[in-house]
Amino acid sequence: MKNIFYYETEIGKIGIGEENGAITDLFFGEEEIPGASIKETGIIKEAAIQLNEYFKGKRKEFDLPVFTNGTIFQKLVWEALKTIPYGETRSYKDIAVQIGKAKACRAVGMANNRNPVAIIIPCHRVVGAKGHLVGYGGGLDIKKKLLEIEGIKTKN
Repeated sequence: MKNIFYYETEIGKIGIGEENGAITDLFFGEEEIPGASIKETGIIKEAAIQLNEYFKGKRKEFDLPVFTNGTIFQKLVWEALKTIPYGETRSYKDIAVQIGKAKACRAVGMANNRNPVAIIIPCHRVVGAKGHLVGYGGGLDIKKKLLEIEGIKTKN
């Protein structure tokens, strides 16, 4: 049974989902997950604590069990995103090269867009080829705020 709980944060309302003791979803706003119960479980509460520490600049890495459901390619991209250090960015091309698919920049962008646990898997650290802010599920204002938390100056 999937559980979800919503929190008001410094970047607005977020929803955190979990199933079987692992974080499965993190999204912006009050999106609903069909069949999920609204319940604050221990792991959801821990995720909220770690996210608040991150928002305050006190946490650079998350220590949470995460389960992502996606294609083999998406999971490959998401694993690559986890290697981007706090305070750094990569381009879509950088990620494509890293996973051995140098011409798959657009596919990397689509996989980035489908990341089910934004922030925890840091898709916000992926920027355009010249360092410009491009696309983010939570909106560019949130992406900019997340990068600023990490001390990254943006070009937009």
